[in-house]
Amino acid sequence: MRIKALVALLMGLFFAGALAAQPLTTPPAPPPLDPENTLLLDLSTGGRVTIQLRPDVAPGHVERMKTLVRKGFYNGLAFHRVIEGFMAQGGDPKGDGTGGSDLPDLKAEFNGLPHLRGTLAAARTDAPDTANSQFFIMFAPRLSMDGKYTVFGRVVSGMNFVDAIERGEPPASPSRILQASIAADNVAPPNFAAAAAPAAPAPAAVPVPAGTIAQ
Repeated sequence: MRIKALVALLMGLFFAGALAAQPLTTPPAPPPLDPENTLLLDLSTGGRVTIQLRPDVAPGHVERMKTLVRKGFYNGLAFHRVIEGFMAQGGDPKGDGTGGSDLPDLKAEFNGLPHLRGTLAAARTDAPDTANSQFFIMFAPRLSMDGKYTVFGRVVSGMNFVDAIERGEPPASPSRILQASIAADNVAPPNFAAAAAPAAPAPAAVPVPAGTIAQ
């Protein structure tokens, strides 16, 4: 019995050491917050959302976001598809899920960043390389989406204003991006109180969207 116990102990120590020697597949740690790679979304829900962009894992998507933001592309756009417990999708100039910018679609940059609460990722069609201007922000974790959409940022403050985005597909009175900016450009926030007037009704029906996130 003593010999069997000793053998079992040695085998346990061997396997424990082997497992400890294996590297863990952890997502890349976020770098320090950098104003040049910090997205600010001023929402009609009443405040500013600060998002850390991740050019270290998705340089093409971050560069596209910054390019469109600095052109004023996102100013006034609605969140056209917002699902409770899932995500809020926006960035479509048509407001119905079928639109995008006049720039070419992006190559996918799937990476190790998970879909957690506050994650910013690129919307696309069923084809991987079809992200353009549309994006979504997660309300809750959905790890089954990892590796299927390009994650390129995460909310670091103002998530309460994301939580307040009007739900619906489309929402009856969609919440909007009043202003998008990059922190390095030092753009002052808008007058949120003045922007709280009722928005125009959304389209009655939504065609098959160009950037649909499967649940």
